[in-house]
This record gives sequence, structure tokens and C-alpha cells, in this order.
Amino acid sequence: MASSTSAAPSDGSHTEQTIHKIPDILPRERVFPIQIGGEIFKLSGASISSDAPSYFSQYFLCQIKQAQQNGQDISASIRTLYIDRDPVTFSDIALHLQGYHIQPHDGTHFVRLFADAQFYNCKLALEIMVTLYEESIFISIGDREFQIPRDVLTDPANSPNYFSLGFGLLFARRDEVFPGLDREGLIRPPSILPPSVPNRNADTFADLLRLLHGYPIRIRDETHRDELLRDARYFHFKGLEQKLIPHSISFNSVRQRSEIVLRLENVQKSGIHIIHDRAEEVIEEGGIAAFAESMSGWVNYSRPYVDDAPAELVLEIGAESTRLHFTTDGPRAEFFGDTCARVSKLFEVIATKLGLPPTTQPLGLLMASGGARSLRAVPGNTPLSEDLVIVRLGPEAAVTLDGEDYTYTPPHLAENADSAGANSRKRRRTEGALSDEPLEGENWTIKRGQWRLRIQRSTHGKSNFECAMEAVCLEAFSSELGRNKTRGFLRN
Repeated sequence: MASSTSAAPSDGSHTEQTIHKIPDILPRERVFPIQIGGEIFKLSGASISSDAPSYFSQYFLCQIKQAQQNGQDISASIRTLYIDRDPVTFSDIALHLQGYHIQPHDGTHFVRLFADAQFYNCKLALEIMVTLYEESIFISIGDREFQIPRDVLTDPANSPNYFSLGFGLLFARRDEVFPGLDREGLIRPPSILPPSVPNRNADTFADLLRLLHGYPIRIRDETHRDELLRDARYFHFKGLEQKLIPHSISFNSVRQRSEIVLRLENVQKSGIHIIHDRAEEVIEEGGIAAFAESMSGWVNYSRPYVDDAPAELVLEIGAESTRLHFTTDGPRAEFFGDTCARVSKLFEVIATKLGLPPTTQPLGLLMASGGARSLRAVPGNTPLSEDLVIVRLGPEAAVTLDGEDYTYTPPHLAENADSAGANSRKRRRTEGALSDEPLEGENWTIKRGQWRLRIQRSTHGKSNFECAMEAVCLEAFSSELGRNKTRGFLRN
């Protein structure tokens, strides 16, 4: 009988150093025939023993022991093992048994290797699971195969996600890969489909994957952005979603503060912060005691999972859902539809951050009427505002009214300017009078507006604080004529 070291070259896969690490289960120099489908594979005892215990090692070991018990020649007693499986897939498993590293190259190859390796009880199945959990995920998105590096999917800002949760359930434990099936009596493994998401667009996912790798992409238009956002939400990439939503972050050198412009519908509760006006301290939830009545502050925002520090929030509201009323107490804002509900929810969150109750309704009345959900979602049901929200409209606000630039002058400043004979900009009114400020009872419809949210001492008595909206940039019209001026014709 040849020595174990001399048997290594005949197999071509084990070095002298590794041959001694192979368990002494089957004679290492003996060749064992295995027929998979219509193709015969001949593997040495060293190759089969290196992966023991497995289906192959148990099969041939039983034959050897039976031959020894019966006093038979081992060479004549070894029968060919026949298994009705795919020989192409087994050729890779045979390479694994001979010591070669096997790397799946697509989703179909991945599941076939995994299913057959599990069926044969090979350690290759464990290596594939290690590949799954530590290296790459193979999946088909739309009509294209993707190999996704594992580290891309384990970023805390974007996990757990569709892939980490889905693959974690699919391959949770090695001994329960085929739940509900008895491995001992299993004739063949069940059919496993390659992981796929057929109802998503491959090009869109390729863009998301590029962003996850840290590379920028060019967002062609709003339709493209909407597609990216929709699929980012589908795959549960929360951090990526926050990066994709329309926003602008800049440093305001005049105010010496960082600002973030964000649309109302994209504001999330976890990103809201209240910054003390003087101390520049963040007021945490329930921090009303630290917020002195003589102080004021500003609502700040940090995108969840993305931003490290909050910036002063400039809230953008569009869709012609805001109406500005000019009253004796100053400008007041009225909101409609979903915008009204969103502003109300935002005020509830701000009230909670200040340690105030989210609603001013008595508990008994709430219970009798069906709870807080039965209340109309209007700012007046929060402790920070009446139904018409206080607006601060100063000369620094950039206002476009009826298609023309307009500078608002508060009434008391306008009176001083008129008495001094100041030459200020005028605008025409329907009554023929010239005035630099709107008349009492007039209202504007705000097509688009940007606002800062200021927390200040209350003037309505509902609580110690109120939220005022400070106009930053407004696009408004005062009549149907002004609205019609902004109309455009349909494109061919």
C-alpha cells in the first residue's frame, strides 16, 4: 500500500501539509466511483474524506465495513453510487471535494449548488452560507442578475432591509434549510427558485446600488427621482431615501446658521429639534423647564439616518394649499386638505418636544367623542396655535405677488413712511388706491412658500408658547387674474 504522501499527487488537489489534516475515514489512495445523471466521477478517498461526514463518505464506508465483515475483497465490493442529479452542478461540488474554492456566479448557480450541497450534506453548503452572510448576495431584479456585496447591505443607515431580512429567513439555520422535510428519507431536495424581484426595474436598482456604493448619479428629472424614491422605500433603504428626497442644505452667512430646505410632506417626527434662540442648545423632548418664557427658539431638522447635526428648518409648502389672511392682528395663514393635517401633526410633534400635550381638548371630551383620532386635524387643536396660524411677514421676505416683485411693509412702518413722504414701491389695487400694504380683510393664495418656524411666547393664552411661521420666500396671487397670469399652455 502506498504511503499517504505519495497518494497526494495522484489526486492533484492536496499538498503534503494538508493531506495529514484529512480524517482517516476512507483509504486515501483508493478511487471511488460516483455516477451523477449520465456522467461518472471518480474521486479519491482523500477527497471524499476531506469533507466527511457526508452522504458519500457514509455510503462507501458502509460498503468497506460490510466487505471486511464478510471477508471480501474491498476492491470488488465497492459499487458505483448512482444519484439522479445534475452532473454539471456536481462537477463544481467535485472540485470542492478536491480542495478548490467554488464561487457561485449567478442566482441559478447559487441555489443549485446550495440545494445539492445540502442534499449531499457537504461542507460546501456551509461555505455557501458563509458567502451569503459575509460576502455577496445573488439576486435577480427585473430582468438582470445582481451580485450585491454584503457590506453594502449592512450599513446601519440602510439596514435592516429587504435583502438582510429576506435572506435571513430563507437560510436561517443549516439544519432547517428545508423546513417540514425529513432529511433522512429525502430522495431529492425540493426545487428552489433563485431569489428574484421581478416587479422592480433593473436600471433603477442599478442606480440605487451605485448610490449605496458611494458613487453619485445624475438625477435626470423628477420622474427619475420618484422612481428612485419608490424603490428605495420598497427595499427599505431608509438612509438612501433621506438622501434622495428633494432638499437643500446651505450655510446662511447673514444668520450665521446652517439651513435645510425641506418639503412639508418629507418631514419626519424623529428629525425635529428645537434650538434655543440664545444659548443655541437643543431642547430635547419634554424640555419645557429649560425653555424660559422670555426666550424664543427655532425649529431645526436633521434627516434621520443621515445628518449628524440639525440645521434650521426652512419648510416648503406648495400646491396652492395656503391662504394668507390680513387681519387687524396681522397676517394669519390658513391651510387646506392634506397640508392642514400635516401642519397640525407637525405642531403636535413640536408641542411634544416642548413638553406640552399634543392637544388642548379635555380628556373627558376626547373620550366621549372617540379619542384624539376623532378630532379634526387643524392647528387650532394643538397648544401652539389657533386655526389661523400666526405669520411674520417682514421686509426681508422675498415675495412675488401676481407675477411681480413685492415688498411688504408692516402697517406701523408704512404710516411712518407716509408721514415722512417716503418714496416706496406701490402696487395697483382694484379700487384704484395705491398702497404698500394689503388692506384689512384681503387675502392672498400662496402657490408656493418657504417658512421658518419660530417658537415664541404665546399671545393666545392656550399655553406658554406658540409657533409662528416666518415668511422666507413666497409666490402668491391676490385674485383670479393673478392666478391666470401664471398659467401655461399645454405642450404638444
